[in-house]
Amino acid sequence: MMMRALISVYDKTGLKELAQFFHEEGIEMVSTGGTYAYLEENGFHPRKVEDLTGFQEMLDGRVKTLHPAVHGGILYRRDHEMDIRQITEASITGIDIVCVNLYPFSDKLKEDLPFNDQIEFIDIGGPAMLRAAAKNFGFVYALSVPEDYEDFMHISRKGTDSEKLNLRRRLAGNVFNLMAAYDSSVSNFLLEEHEKRYLSLSYRKKSELRYGENPHQNASVYESLDETGALNEIEILWGKALSYNNYKDLDIAWKVVSEFDEPCCCALKHNTPCGVAIGKDDFEAYSKAYDGDRISIFGGIVALNCEIGKSTAEKMNEIFLEVVMAPGFTDEALEILKKKKNLRIIRCQKKPDALKAYVSLDGLMLVQDEDKGTVSDYRVVTVKSPEEMEMKELEFAFKVVKYVKSNAIVVTNDRMTLGIGGGQVNRIDAALSALEKAKGKGSVLASDAFFPFSDVVKASADAGIRAIIQPGGSLRDQESVDLCNETGISMVFTSVRHFKH
Repeated sequence: MMMRALISVYDKTGLKELAQFFHEEGIEMVSTGGTYAYLEENGFHPRKVEDLTGFQEMLDGRVKTLHPAVHGGILYRRDHEMDIRQITEASITGIDIVCVNLYPFSDKLKEDLPFNDQIEFIDIGGPAMLRAAAKNFGFVYALSVPEDYEDFMHISRKGTDSEKLNLRRRLAGNVFNLMAAYDSSVSNFLLEEHEKRYLSLSYRKKSELRYGENPHQNASVYESLDETGALNEIEILWGKALSYNNYKDLDIAWKVVSEFDEPCCCALKHNTPCGVAIGKDDFEAYSKAYDGDRISIFGGIVALNCEIGKSTAEKMNEIFLEVVMAPGFTDEALEILKKKKNLRIIRCQKKPDALKAYVSLDGLMLVQDEDKGTVSDYRVVTVKSPEEMEMKELEFAFKVVKYVKSNAIVVTNDRMTLGIGGGQVNRIDAALSALEKAKGKGSVLASDAFFPFSDVVKASADAGIRAIIQPGGSLRDQESVDLCNETGISMVFTSVRHFKH
């Protein structure tokens, strides 16, 4: 019995080669609309789907394959007597290969189309045919993406019956994997401003990674189909592929520098900022960030929110860095940086725009809003108020502390971090660590959460800190306020907490 392939594709990649294979193997082709025209133009002569259904497509093509003659031909079980008798009585011919890919709903999301135009890219017939073929994988091949064509052509021609069945099962799994992502995109679009009963995420595999956080852990990176986040659009201008840890570090480093409009540099190590600074240009910003912690920056990640020029590149090349990231590089800077064969050079021009953050647990997924908390309503709680420049310094320090692991303390001066203490199980240890690194040169101190005791204020006074910024909200706030008043420190409450566990 002649095999039959139903072909209806949006993406024509590889279709000419696949059609040639069908022709050589004596497989009859049935097609629709634009796919039919494409095949005709390339010298193939498929049948029209109307020949099977006896029904012209309607509603601007919305209805053309939703018909028993199509779905009966896909779904009937070749080893069920009743199925065979019913399709024979209905004069339905079998369909053994379904080659369908979907309207690019997710790609169109990125074009910001009007709502009604976007709705037209919700595919109905395609998913119905693919699901039918996938369910009946015991007998039917479901080709949902061009990447599957090569395996299909090889195994269907030369494979054993067992290999062919295994392929059909894998192709069926690919269909439902694709449909889960596709349906997720549609669902997230329609429920954009509403609570979702089910968590559905739409991500496509970008690449395998050499390993995860450690060499014994396998890892991959997936890109969102719904969002055009900053890391979706990075360009690797030089160096080997990014690692799992590189991706995590770049995410934080880029978020830090994106907090500021002025030239800003963030040096980061092990997912924690080790030096952050603002300067009048890229060179000053990098130099100050470097001076903030000359030890920890070695082997780290560096991000700037401005173009990198020659002088900065020369200074960067004085030490070993894993990755340098910026929205642009001068030709001279690129030439200099490329002298380091193991340095990865990344261009990123998009600001972070993720709305949700996800944490995978064993059997659970935690979902929360991204921490986009900004502070505009500062409350001075001490007799002494910060001077204008001190207030700018406090604002800088509080933006940086948001990206340091809790408990987090940041000590700065001249909008440059001098001491960062994070990841401690109590706040005083984090404060002592940050103050010790600052070596008495810090002017302000920022804390990601309130002070449970006044010990941080005492340590700050001993280290010469002039102003403190913190959320407030402790039952013992007054103790800290009183000690600030006694020691001449101004203190500002933000009422915004930045825990980062």
